[in-house]
Amino acid sequence: MSETQEFTYADVSAHSGKKDLYLVVHDKVYNATTFIDEHPGGEEVLLDVGGQDATEAFEDVGHSDEAREILEGLLVGGLKRKEGEPAPRQTTAFSPISTAPKTEGASMGVGLYALVLLGGLAAFGAYKYLQMQSESSK
Repeated sequence: MSETQEFTYADVSAHSGKKDLYLVVHDKVYNATTFIDEHPGGEEVLLDVGGQDATEAFEDVGHSDEAREILEGLLVGGLKRKEGEPAPRQTTAFSPISTAPKTEGASMGVGLYALVLLGGLAAFGAYKYLQMQSESSK
């Protein structure tokens, strides 16, 4: 869906209830009303940022690509900033890495440990097999 409509912060803030919920992420306005009940984090998360800029909250969680696709399906327009309104927060160049879920590093370490352990077991098995082969050929 293309940005067919422009909204101001005042327009967006008028849509902050469960039955009419807009939010702003990266200066794009999304109608999250139909997604409230489906949101994996619960409706409270969306209601807390409803009618306002939710960019920081959205990026802090580290949403998946699928979540970003769902968000694009909710797009209703763009944000038209007026003088005196808050400027968008700048994100760092490393934000995709810094917004990754915190458990990702831990699971990577466990996976690496398991891989090393399996490699060691395979090497031990190969050593024993070759040892048996050399003993049986004597």
